[in-house]
Amino acid sequence: MEFAKLTAKLDNIGMTASTLCAIHCALVPIFITVLPLIGLGFLANPWFEWGMIILAFIIGISSISSSYFRMHKRWLPLLLLSIGFTVIILGHLFITGWLEGIIVPLGGFTIAMAHFINYKYVGACKVCNHESH
Repeated sequence: MEFAKLTAKLDNIGMTASTLCAIHCALVPIFITVLPLIGLGFLANPWFEWGMIILAFIIGISSISSSYFRMHKRWLPLLLLSIGFTVIILGHLFITGWLEGIIVPLGGFTIAMAHFINYKYVGACKVCNHESH
């Protein structure tokens, strides 16, 4: 599979995962008492949440850093990815209650935006024939 297609798939997965993570972080505090009753108690488990963060981090670093070094050389997706993960991690570690349900999803949406911008940059490089082989 050519590099640009692989990167596009990773960016699509990253955008989807980051958006789902943001939705998860916003809704779990609201529905925390109902989740076990409907068999979704694992969604409020810290291990599940940190697993999602680690998975999103691996996908983000793989997709965005490789696109940066091999194709577009633009720093904005890397900056947004870094800001997004910083917000999520600091939000999980130092913020509790309803404020966490606002701050952490903002980090997830920032990561999704990083993937979207990276996707656009890679597409522009393909059109302009800047792809490295």
